[in-house]
Amino acid sequence: MPYNELNSASYGSNSSIIKNYSVDTAVLDSPTGKEYKYINARAPQQLGYYKTIPELKIAIDTISTWTIGKGYTTPSDLTKLALSLIKGNGKETFNSILENVIRDMYIYGDGYAEIIRMDGRLVNLKVIDNRKVSIISNSKGITVRYEVTSPDGTIDTFQPEDIFHLSRNKTGDEVHGISIIDVCEWIILARNEAMNDWKTVLHRNVYPVRIWELDTDIDSKINEFKGKVANAKYRGEDMFVPKGTVQTALASLAENATTGPLSWITALNQLFFQAVGVPQIIIGGSQELTQTAAQIAYLSFEQTVEERQLYIEEQVLNQLNLEIELTFPASLQNNLLSDLEKDGTQEQQLNQPSVISPPMMRTGNVQ
Repeated sequence: MPYNELNSASYGSNSSIIKNYSVDTAVLDSPTGKEYKYINARAPQQLGYYKTIPELKIAIDTISTWTIGKGYTTPSDLTKLALSLIKGNGKETFNSILENVIRDMYIYGDGYAEIIRMDGRLVNLKVIDNRKVSIISNSKGITVRYEVTSPDGTIDTFQPEDIFHLSRNKTGDEVHGISIIDVCEWIILARNEAMNDWKTVLHRNVYPVRIWELDTDIDSKINEFKGKVANAKYRGEDMFVPKGTVQTALASLAENATTGPLSWITALNQLFFQAVGVPQIIIGGSQELTQTAAQIAYLSFEQTVEERQLYIEEQVLNQLNLEIELTFPASLQNNLLSDLEKDGTQEQQLNQPSVISPPMMRTGNVQ
């Protein structure tokens, strides 16, 4: 008989197994060597995410559409005429081409279009597949050329002034932007895994898994019975078997053995739209919001869109030598300020923590 002494108690070593969450270090993708070549190796997977995940697609499409807004205005009739003649692949407009490049910028981190000139005059813009483009820079990080791989494997070389290039959140001395997919990939996977798991659970509620104990070990008879069970289950019909030949039991978890996933999926959904910077109210989300909260969310998104528009306008001027101004779809700034005045003086309202500060100036880089 063992001695049950308290001083013989000891502790385990869970601390060596259960690790605290941590984030790996990262380094900039800085140019190295005499020439540095960058090609987006993740482009096919990023495209797969965009074409497969509906919430990601609608978020990126919304950002692109709102950035283009109601189109552009120009101070010059010549500029307006030049842009009206741009047809892309023959059926596009300058607005649709610009929206396409912006969409690519969010999917891949960079969007490209070939600048086609005739006698030094811009005549067309043609979007290029990001998966085919390589950026070549010198040791100082200056882009010296672009290389585009054709379907037959040949490489076409373009000078920097021949490629219209937009980058999202370019960091440090990197020559490329950052895909919005890379920063929210974990949320996408977690949300869709939870939805797929719950889809299986609901399916098993209709077609539960059973353990069948058969009074035979002959494979042919077992396979015949399996076929009958499958047909009966599919048709929703009863089965009739000789007494004592079959026993069955449900192979299921006890009631409330698992936590309902809806709150987890909802939380991931909200976190996703926060990560991509698109309020759910913008895309028609039905979450409960007061009118004031919805207006504030809209106004916050408005500032972000205007900052993106400023970046696009600057790049069109810098790379195409054309001056445009993108028109915002619809502003609620005046409506919100009017509502604040109705509820009290602006000074009193601005002292409340739930009210945003005055709109920021349109400066800075795209987010």
